[in-house]
Amino acid sequence: QVQLVESGGGSVQAGDSLRLSCAASGRTSSSSGMGWFRQAPGKEREFVAGLSWNNAYTYYADSVKGRFTISRDNAKNTVYLQMNSLRPEDTAAYYCAARPPDTVIPVRPSAYTYWGQGTQVTVSS
Repeated sequence: QVQLVESGGGSVQAGDSLRLSCAASGRTSSSSGMGWFRQAPGKEREFVAGLSWNNAYTYYADSVKGRFTISRDNAKNTVYLQMNSLRPEDTAAYYCAARPPDTVIPVRPSAYTYWGQGTQVTVSS
């Protein structure tokens, strides 16, 4: 069992930056593959960024590539999503998710076993 708690969301202006945090706890949290997803009102949950279990590989949605960075601090059991150059279309609830360790980073939500409650990010123009 892995527990995930997100924080760091807020309301910002276009062009600003935010860093989301996902504190993980549980038996296998340090060896889990991790991902960030987002969901805007009336839209499906979409993949944003993923990290392999050993932190060796990352993968990003085209819409955030070059602006967002996923990372993990194993000592703190925390995964981060650094978001720069935010745009109004980045407005959504952001969710952290964990999956069994692997080297392939899946983009489909069904591949992830554990989910946090989400944190809201609102970007105004």
